Amino acid sequence: MVSVTTLQLTNHADKKETFMGQIDLEFYNVLFADLDPASMQKRFLQLLLNIQNVYRGSIWIRRENRYECIQSLGSAGDTDIITGATISVAESSIVGWVMENGEMTVAEAGKDPRHYRDFETDMKLKSAWIIAFPLILKNGEVYGVVQLIETDLQKRRVNVDPEFLQLLQRIVDMGAIALGNALNYTAQLEKNQALEQVLAKIRTTVQIIGQSRPFIEAMKKVRDFAQTEFPVLITGESGTGKDLIATALHDLSSRQNQPFIVQNCCAIPETLLESELFGYRKGAFTGATDDKIGLLQAADGGTVFLDEIGDMSLHLQARILRVIQNCEIKPLGDTQTSTIDIRIICATNKDLSVAVRRKEFREDLFYRINVLPLHLPPLRERKKDLPLLLNYFFNREARTLGVPPKRISKKVLRYLINYPWEGNIREVENFVKYIISTTDKNLVRVHDIPEHFKVSKDPVVAAVSPEPQKTRARLVERDRQAGNDTLFDGYSWKALEKDYVAYLLNKNKWSITRAAQEAQINRSTFASRMARLGIHKN
Repeated sequence: MVSVTTLQLTNHADKKETFMGQIDLEFYNVLFADLDPASMQKRFLQLLLNIQNVYRGSIWIRRENRYECIQSLGSAGDTDIITGATISVAESSIVGWVMENGEMTVAEAGKDPRHYRDFETDMKLKSAWIIAFPLILKNGEVYGVVQLIETDLQKRRVNVDPEFLQLLQRIVDMGAIALGNALNYTAQLEKNQALEQVLAKIRTTVQIIGQSRPFIEAMKKVRDFAQTEFPVLITGESGTGKDLIATALHDLSSRQNQPFIVQNCCAIPETLLESELFGYRKGAFTGATDDKIGLLQAADGGTVFLDEIGDMSLHLQARILRVIQNCEIKPLGDTQTSTIDIRIICATNKDLSVAVRRKEFREDLFYRINVLPLHLPPLRERKKDLPLLLNYFFNREARTLGVPPKRISKKVLRYLINYPWEGNIREVENFVKYIISTTDKNLVRVHDIPEHFKVSKDPVVAAVSPEPQKTRARLVERDRQAGNDTLFDGYSWKALEKDYVAYLLNKNKWSITRAAQEAQINRSTFASRMARLGIHKN
């Protein structure tokens, strides 16, 4: 511990060096002995109290519209520990002043207008003097305040010598960076752990699988959106798992123990869909012999998932809009409305903004349901997830049939990774079912792949290189008969190059610049090879 005599610092350089030398060891122990923020901030605060020779102190950070005390210390018998206490940013306080101005200050409690007296009303020991330092990150951002407090009204132990305070500010600055890094590290760690818990819960309930960055980003939104009550619009190509995501949003929400009602808006005719959603009263139409409760009313307290809402008629869109706006429904043939409490989740594989411009979808409804947009990336943008999905489906189907799970060769995996998967995850599932049904061996090889997976679905490739496609078909058949595991035997270099150039162009939507970048050659070189191979957009 630093002695009191050492703290009575003057302007002499030798005493300054003595002061800094004595605190070096303890200071570096504070910064590096433990990365746990709670432990670090306690030792850091205690070190500053020892240096300043006072017995009470606190560390504050800002949380939205309030300042929160995350650490406080007092002397033996001091019961006025305030960890967890808060001060509104609207109140005048020394903490707030330092946070906003980013400067150290010395205040005499009770006389300084910045002192928030009401905070100490119930405290046995009142503040006499307060020294407050800003906690500043490397980028200059003020993220907190540390207060050192003298409570003895008769004796003034606190040292307010300007040079001493300047040195103390240097110590606080160094400690602030280390403490800020520890807090950020812990916050990120907690965030990652929370996301892992959410992903674990999602995977155990609805089997959503992935590890790619686009997948993780989508799952972060699922976690965040599930905690709200706002409408969610899930968009994505067919087969990307929009129904599973809707289920996950419900299962992770506060409504998880309430009904989850699903209705596909394009699966049944308009008139029948209206009666399914809103219900009807006896005699509302021919055949309505009894009252029927609609799905919206049946979901009261829970969640309603409207799949393929882009195919809903304009008439029904108007009725759904009223449900969202007023939380009211009126069954067919009824004159009275009923109030319901539901959360709406919608999904579509259409671009609703385009449908709005074409007057095919109501603009007001679009903005009502698109409060929280959630786009699911196609499988071609998350190729890293393909091996996981294949493994999952192979194991699931093997358990169902009571047979050993299949394995795929490395060549097959490379081939499948380059396949476009226009049907996304649903197409992967169908592929696995086909392989299990048609292949006896446990190792899946190239000749086991169905024909339609081997021929490019890309019309541009077929147009610019018909001969290589025919050659490939012949090679596939030859390899199947010979039991070989290759697709390259018999290819000429020109044919192979032509197929590769066409593939890159189509993949990059005929952007020669991007195609050349992916091929890792100059644009001019790529363009000249296109001309030599006879490849052009038409």
